[in-house]
Amino acid sequence: MQTNILGTNLSVCCTSPMTGFYRDGVCRTSPEDHGTHTVCAVMTNEFLEFSKKQGNDLTTPVPQFGFPGLQEGDKWCLCALRWKEAYEAGCAPKIDAEATSNATTKFIKKEILLEYKI
Repeated sequence: MQTNILGTNLSVCCTSPMTGFYRDGVCRTSPEDHGTHTVCAVMTNEFLEFSKKQGNDLTTPVPQFGFPGLQEGDKWCLCALRWKEAYEAGCAPKIDAEATSNATTKFIKKEILLEYKI
């Protein structure tokens, strides 16, 4: 069982839409997860536009992969380094601290993450 950045059991981020590297709703990671999808972020239009400009369009549905497209207010397991890029660009979305894996702190200081908790 992985823990969250608060040191307790990792909570479910979102099941509608289904998120997580394993598409089980949890922002857990493993060696197979090269993107480290560990940040449970609450989407904003500003972040979604930023991500699209970085080459990762999260708003367009991809039905063949069961991806409905995201909109403002949806929760999604983001790659830790994408969240960090957004933070450095001044458009990082808020996070659900209970559903953000402690593995994220390998890339982003816990104190920074906690400033963005909902």
